[in-house]
Amino acid sequence: MGQKSKYYVVWNGRRPGIYTSWEACKAQVHGATGARYKAFRTREEAAAAYAAAPPVLRKATTKRTSAKSATGLPPNPPANRHDTVLPLPAEVKARAIAVDAACSGNPGPMEYRGVCLTTGQELFHYGPVYGTNNIGEFLAIVHGLALIRQQGLTDVTLYSDSHNALLWVRSKKCKTKLARTSRTEALYQLIGRAEQWLHDNPYDTPLVKWETERWGEIPADFGRK
Repeated sequence: MGQKSKYYVVWNGRRPGIYTSWEACKAQVHGATGARYKAFRTREEAAAAYAAAPPVLRKATTKRTSAKSATGLPPNPPANRHDTVLPLPAEVKARAIAVDAACSGNPGPMEYRGVCLTTGQELFHYGPVYGTNNIGEFLAIVHGLALIRQQGLTDVTLYSDSHNALLWVRSKKCKTKLARTSRTEALYQLIGRAEQWLHDNPYDTPLVKWETERWGEIPADFGRK
């Protein structure tokens, strides 16, 4: 008899979703910070589990050493804060996602990610792909908004340190000057999907500018400055 098929759910990884082989699943979770995945016997079980994905914004864990290894940030919040494992300023909400992008050259290899401010966990990561920092910041905000909607989360704030990207998201248009070529076509298709998502999905998530001069680097920062 042939080997029975399995279906692999990736809740947290490079690209969350349902995969039909261990090799495809492994590519999404191997080496990914905070990866969460599980195998199921049937597609129906996998789909149900993925739809009921565990909330990404949970109460702060007492295992604070894991926060340091996940983000590189010191796990020492102020004594008067018990809602986060990160040292957040008093005016920053912990029930929030912080997003950031990094680009080696501009344009150049670009990547972006989102971090949960309650736990310090990396929630998503994309790239590197050829692009610009502003495009990455724009896509990171939309990715965060889509994740919040997918998970059915409420009372969540989204922080970005990019003034331009916040304006682009609010106008529902990525106003990049990057040339559309064969090299950037895949990225432009991703931009198009992000813009369409903004047109199709009203949201009430507060989008807040991260004030770097007052608060230090945003927790999703890649640390390459």
